[in-house]
Amino acid sequence: MTQKPAPRPLSDAALSDLLGKQQFGTLATVKRSGHPHLTTMLYSWDTESRTVRFSTTADRVKVQHLRREPRAALHVQGGDVWSFAVAEGEAEVSEVTAAPGDAVGRELLAMIPAGARPEDEDAYLRQLVEERRVVIRLRVARLYGTALDFG
Repeated sequence: MTQKPAPRPLSDAALSDLLGKQQFGTLATVKRSGHPHLTTMLYSWDTESRTVRFSTTADRVKVQHLRREPRAALHVQGGDVWSFAVAEGEAEVSEVTAAPGDAVGRELLAMIPAGARPEDEDAYLRQLVEERRVVIRLRVARLYGTALDFG
């Protein structure tokens, strides 16, 4: 019988790199019942501050969950089905962007990669206000994940 390879834990640097290379992950928040609420989210990873940022609207259920219980986790698939990273921590929800170009609006704009920035930033900032956008900031306390190597 041939022994199959075992998953290997990824280093903190490899986990951070994986988070930086991906754009989508599954955010887990805690429902009032204690069960997880899962949602696929576009995110932005800041390696230096170890913060994951998400843009969402103030009326979303995940915002309600995080205001009540800030513990959350983000699961990110690696480049193949055999690897993943999880970022755990406490989240904070910003105030709603209330005026085009306010601090929250500028933070939301900064989350967009340079090559994907809107041509008309002023119109985009007005749209963020109309949509009642907020920033979820997940301050990462723990990173973990594994990879499975097939030789």
